[in-house]
Amino acid sequence: MDRRRVLLSLALPGLAVAGSPASTERPASPVGPPLPTLALAYEATVLLARDVVHGRTPLGERTRAPIVGGSFTGPRIRGTVIPGGADWQLKRADGYLILEADYFMEATDGTQIRVHNKGLWHSPTGDWPADYALTTPEFEVPIGPHDWLNRHVFVGTVGAVPGNDLAVQITVFTVLPATAGRA
Repeated sequence: MDRRRVLLSLALPGLAVAGSPASTERPASPVGPPLPTLALAYEATVLLARDVVHGRTPLGERTRAPIVGGSFTGPRIRGTVIPGGADWQLKRADGYLILEADYFMEATDGTQIRVHNKGLWHSPTGDWPADYALTTPEFEVPIGPHDWLNRHVFVGTVGAVPGNDLAVQITVFTVLPATAGRA
């Protein structure tokens, strides 16, 4: 194989070049690699205290929503949301809220799970329903039965809890490669 083909196969791994290692890994596709899939990790109801307004900053209007409890359940995990965390919110000039929640959950077996969940929330009215409410949670979990949370990428949705203005429904999905099976 000439040097140009080797360089092409290294620079463009999705492009199959006859006789190159890339040609045996996956077929060439005009639209790129297969899309990842989502699998439910858990659903949580997170209980909040009233917002604490911190005021206008150079970055926007800052508020804090104290996290006071809740519960979560999924196919592989369940437990409670530990009081003491908070969702730090920053309202930008365009009306979007930057969400940054930091709190702990406890699985039914006692495992402590740190959650750092960042996202964006927007509603034309400033209230529910939101037209955009997505997050990217990250977890820090001790090695053991729930450390699968350390080894995946996750996306989440944030929704209202009907009849409870001081709670949010968070649904978290595991992002799986197109060829992967169970998380």
